[in-house]
Amino acid sequence: MTTQPQDQLPAPTGAEAHDQAPDVEAAPVQGAPDRTPHDQGPHVTTADLIALLGERLHTEVVEHFVALTGASPAYVERQVVECLRYLYLVSRHRDRLSGLFLPVEQDIDEIWHYLILQTREYREFCEERLPGRFFIEHRSIGYEDYQQEPGREQAIEEALRWIPLYVREFGPFDECALPHWTIVRFLHDQLNMSLRDIAALQPAGAP
Repeated sequence: MTTQPQDQLPAPTGAEAHDQAPDVEAAPVQGAPDRTPHDQGPHVTTADLIALLGERLHTEVVEHFVALTGASPAYVERQVVECLRYLYLVSRHRDRLSGLFLPVEQDIDEIWHYLILQTREYREFCEERLPGRFFIEHRSIGYEDYQQEPGREQAIEEALRWIPLYVREFGPFDECALPHWTIVRFLHDQLNMSLRDIAALQPAGAP
């Protein structure tokens, strides 16, 4: 499943992968520690994201999907974290990511939909807690349809726009993130890119 904010902005052309880590600016999140240019840790931690959502709603959504799917609490907690990371990226980098499909799995999309149904809490989360302060509307399509719409090359080009932002905000992808991000798993499994190589991808158009 891929998800897309409703805003539509034209996508830049050109995308290259380089060996050096991306140089993408990021602003602090409420409650997150300051980060120096030499700090290799994540700027926005899991605890930060849970605090933004709220402990009560976080516990509620985890318990709901554990009961619904039978998955372990640890696995569902990671699904929720990746959903929150998606929403944080879309909010923080609206100018760069509006109009893009960020390919996440169906389970992540369903968690997002569950959050939206918690109308008041979700609106407060988007408009008062996330850095962009705007309501993130929901849209999704199947990944097969996504592959047909932009094509593989464009999908990879678009990935080069958001993967460096993810790494900058949250640190490199790890093995536990792969089940939840379709294009990252494709780069790792089908193109044989290591997680370190994926973390070193440059933003599209970087020199």
